[in-house]
Amino acid sequence: QVPLVESGGGLVQAGGSLRLSCAANGRIFRIATMGWYRQAPGKQRDLVAQITPGGTTNYADSVRGRFTISRDNAENTLFLQMNNLKPEDTAVYYCQLIRGGNNYWGQGTQVTVSS
Repeated sequence: QVPLVESGGGLVQAGGSLRLSCAANGRIFRIATMGWYRQAPGKQRDLVAQITPGGTTNYADSVRGRFTISRDNAENTLFLQMNNLKPEDTAVYYCQLIRGGNNYWGQGTQVTVSS
């Protein structure tokens, strides 16, 4: 198991911003591809954004231009800056670590956007 601890979720009005954080084990974090997924009630868990150890990023079309994924390898922390939030962004957001063909997940943090 790889402990992943998310924080930063909450309730925000449409148009607002939130910043999610995910703290991970240092030795593994620096060499792992990291990502954010989200799951709304009754729906599947979908990719939001991913970032490689070298910093290459990938975004879902629905969030491109509004969300920014980044990583601080010195602090072993993954971030997701979410701007111009919309009610359809409401979901539980999960941190993902990919290493050795395995996926590891955090416990999730709730993001709720009111209209």
